[in-house]
Amino acid sequence: MEILYFSVLVAVFVSSVLALRMLIPKLRSMKMGQKILDIGPRWHKSKEGTPTMGGLGFAIPMTVVLLIAMWIAKAQYPSFSQTPMLLTLFLALGNGIIGCIDDLTKFHKKQNEGLTAPQKYALQLAMAGAFLAVLRINGLLRTEVWLPFTKTAVDLGWLYYVFALIFITGIINSVNLTDGIDGLASSVTCVVGIFLSVLSYIYWQPETMLIGAAIIGGTLGFLVYNFHPARVFMGDTGSLFLGGLVAGTAFMIDRPLLIAIAGGIYICEALSDIIQVGCYKLTHRRVFKMAPIHHHFEKCGWSERKIVFVFSSVTALLCIVAYFGY
Repeated sequence: MEILYFSVLVAVFVSSVLALRMLIPKLRSMKMGQKILDIGPRWHKSKEGTPTMGGLGFAIPMTVVLLIAMWIAKAQYPSFSQTPMLLTLFLALGNGIIGCIDDLTKFHKKQNEGLTAPQKYALQLAMAGAFLAVLRINGLLRTEVWLPFTKTAVDLGWLYYVFALIFITGIINSVNLTDGIDGLASSVTCVVGIFLSVLSYIYWQPETMLIGAAIIGGTLGFLVYNFHPARVFMGDTGSLFLGGLVAGTAFMIDRPLLIAIAGGIYICEALSDIIQVGCYKLTHRRVFKMAPIHHHFEKCGWSERKIVFVFSSVTALLCIVAYFGY
């Protein structure tokens, strides 16, 4: 299994690099450039026109390589379970398609707003509901939530499905919000992928190991072109795909709250946005210079590279905390 793990990692990395090398000129020729909001940091205006929808360059290789790896793993290890991985890929691809529709709508409208928030959330809820329903039908879903740092599980009954829907869509949209500066979402998610790989190896969960390998290979391959100064953006196509992969994996290991700890940066990004909007509506005053929080640090004078380094380092520390909470 270790050989298959590293094969997946390398195969996804190489294929993502090659795919993006061909995709970026194609996106540029189709004028699939990013539109920059006027309310954003003024120095971001120089990024306008940078090709987006680059998420296709790692989402497709990750999917193809994982499907091949599943077939090989099942042939070598009869006890290997393909169903959880297929369902996680289903969730990731479904959200990637939603992101793709959103990106294409932006280009059609020639602005930075694609699908409306209710439209996007309704589609995400439908995808999450289908994911949970199939998990339940296959006997892979329980209504218990394991509490980190304890050996206690709380049975939520039917409320579990409400929790799961909110958790899945929350993680997916949090990853989307984290994708705001060069290399941030891919770097943070790469660290989460390493955490999943280590956890899966120690507790021997080969299905999650392969997902972790694909996440590491895909995000590193994307960083070749997305590290500051970025030559391509992943767009909602990529960020929603990664969000779906992370959220789906949380249910593969049956520890969603653990992933919330490891992906604490995602949660902070989402909370900063909620706090900013909520406080402004109530008091007409802003808590942060700009939300999500990575833009606040930008306006405090931090460079994009510093933000990526600090946020990735914090993620690594949170992953260590999450490991001891398993």
